[in-house]
Amino acid sequence: MSDATLHMTDRDPDDFAVQIADQVESFLVAVTEVAKGDEPDSAVPFLLLEVSQLLLAGGRLGAHEDIVPDERYEPDPGPEADVDQLRENLARLLEPVDVYSEVFDPYEPRTAPVPARISDDLTDVITDLRHGMVHYRAGRTTEALWWWQFSYFSNWGSTASAALRALQSVVAHVRLNQPLAALDGLDTDQGLGDDTLEIEAGRVMVEEIGGPLGMRPVV
Repeated sequence: MSDATLHMTDRDPDDFAVQIADQVESFLVAVTEVAKGDEPDSAVPFLLLEVSQLLLAGGRLGAHEDIVPDERYEPDPGPEADVDQLRENLARLLEPVDVYSEVFDPYEPRTAPVPARISDDLTDVITDLRHGMVHYRAGRTTEALWWWQFSYFSNWGSTASAALRALQSVVAHVRLNQPLAALDGLDTDQGLGDDTLEIEAGRVMVEEIGGPLGMRPVV
C-alpha cells in the first residue's frame, strides 16, 4: 500500500474534505460503471440519482467560505486522463435522449437556447472532478478542495445542473407517460447561430422512450 493510500485511510470520515472526496469518488465510479452499458434499462434514472448526489457536494462547496490553496501556483497534476471512450460509450447508451436544449445563463436577457449533450456534460464534469482527485490522492487536500470549489463555480456546477434538468425531464416524461416532443433536428455538430433550433440537421428526439431506455425505478 502506498504512502498516499495510507494517508487517505487515516482521514476522519466526519471531515469536510473526506466527505466531499467520497461523494466525488462515488460519482466517478458510478458513471464509469453506467457507461459500460451492462444495465441499460436503469441507466437514465441511475444517472439522475448520481448527478443529484454530486450536486449536493457542489452545494456544500458553494456555500463554504472561499478555500485558499496552500501554494501560489497549482502543483502539476500530470496529464489529464482520456475521456473520449467514456464519452462515446455514454453517447451510444443515451442516443435517443442525449441531445437536449439548454440556456447557458438564465439571468442573461434574451439568451437563446443552444443544443447540448448529456454525454458531453457528464464527461466534462468527470474531467474537472478527476483533476481535483489527483491532488486529493497525493495528499494535497486543500488544493483539491480549492479546485473542486473553483471549478464548481466556473464549469462543472452549471454543467451538472443542466444535465440534471435534462435527465429529470426524461424520467418525468416516461413516468407520466408523456411522449417527448421532437426537437426539429437539434444537434451539436453544427455551428451555433440565431436559427440553430430551426436549421440544424441531426437526430430527432424519439417520440416515446422505449427499448433499452425503458426504465425501472432505482431504489
